[in-house]
Amino acid sequence: MNGKNRSDIRTGTHVKIVQKQDQRTGKLTEGIVFDILTKSPRHPHGIKVRLQDGTVGRVKEILDV
Repeated sequence: MNGKNRSDIRTGTHVKIVQKQDQRTGKLTEGIVFDILTKSPRHPHGIKVRLQDGTVGRVKEILDV
């Protein structure tokens, strides 16, 4: 699943995100969602989340459903 729909992502979901500084390279960071920062139901570049370790980025892949 991609991370464009807010309804697909919940606190505790295992995801891969791209951080702002990694957008050009496409390097993904894996982690568990701590909170969801995007308020709208959809976002074309992915829903912005904060992981449990404090990393912020946009969801590119949802690893568990």
